[in-house]
Amino acid sequence: MWEDYVRKVEPYVPGEQPKVSNLIKLNTNENPYPPAPGVFEVLKHADATELKKYPDPTCSVLVDALADFYHVDREKIFVGVGSDDVLSMAFLTFYNSDVPILFPNITYSFYDVWANLYRIPYKQIPLMEDFSVRKEDYYQANGGVVLANPNAPTGANLPFKDVEDILEHNRDVVVIVDEAYADFGGESVLPLIDKYDNLLVVQTFSKSRSLAGLRIGYAFGCKKLIKYMLDVKFSFNSYTMNRPALEMGAASLRDRAYFEEKVAAVIKTREWTKGELKRLGFSFADSKTNFIFARHESVPRDYIFTRLREENILVRAFKGDIVKDYLRISIGTDEEMRVVIETLEKILKEK
Repeated sequence: MWEDYVRKVEPYVPGEQPKVSNLIKLNTNENPYPPAPGVFEVLKHADATELKKYPDPTCSVLVDALADFYHVDREKIFVGVGSDDVLSMAFLTFYNSDVPILFPNITYSFYDVWANLYRIPYKQIPLMEDFSVRKEDYYQANGGVVLANPNAPTGANLPFKDVEDILEHNRDVVVIVDEAYADFGGESVLPLIDKYDNLLVVQTFSKSRSLAGLRIGYAFGCKKLIKYMLDVKFSFNSYTMNRPALEMGAASLRDRAYFEEKVAAVIKTREWTKGELKRLGFSFADSKTNFIFARHESVPRDYIFTRLREENILVRAFKGDIVKDYLRISIGTDEEMRVVIETLEKILKEK
């Protein structure tokens, strides 16, 4: 009988993390470059005896570093265990009405998982044929709006003015803009948090800062918005972030030059890869992320996916009728992407 009361949900399916050597792993949008040198220094000089103590529940060393890097008041910053933790806490905090929240039908697939888990009604808005968001679709009555921008897995970016237009039409609900990939070419709407008290901007260290394995996420919003999230956090788990993560995250932020250099390197490789994929007969929306969501004009996706896997190259294929022809290819190093293109040339010739 106890199973009658279980909270049953369809879980999020993360990308595969295979334990295989000599694999070009391009399936989970990880950064191909190491973290900033300061992160290694923290590890080298870490005092393991300090782990007997609880971490700082206010996460002050990381919050102060974020405030300094982004020139934002520390009371407008929330941090958590990856942006997934931050987004989950935001769903739990802000979406408690009977009116459905809105988000695209093709987007980060954790959104509907959280909505179902927390019993939040939701409506998925179809993207345009080119995978772009039609801003007018979000003018309707709703209990909140969630936009990944640039979007995942499509890579498409909604212009700053269009995001603000959606905010203008939704002043009475919380609008979450998930900017996990914004550093790779999107324009952050962070400057709007002082203009719109209902805007929450969420970012992560997992992509542009090469710290996916550390799990650091953060959000910006007005002081009242952040206070409400902290109230829920401290009612849920006061010690969400561990001591090493706080210190290494702060060290990463202090090295702005390294951060900008590696982001530029990923962008340069992405643009080269776009040209090569077009040459090979792939089509895709213009990506402003560290991945490309592409389909081939004549060769079946599953054939390409399987053959790449046989050649020790792992990319991501999603389920669903709309995306059944597409592969999501994360951007690796120049050398890795040259191997990918050469391998694709061979695979396509076989067909």
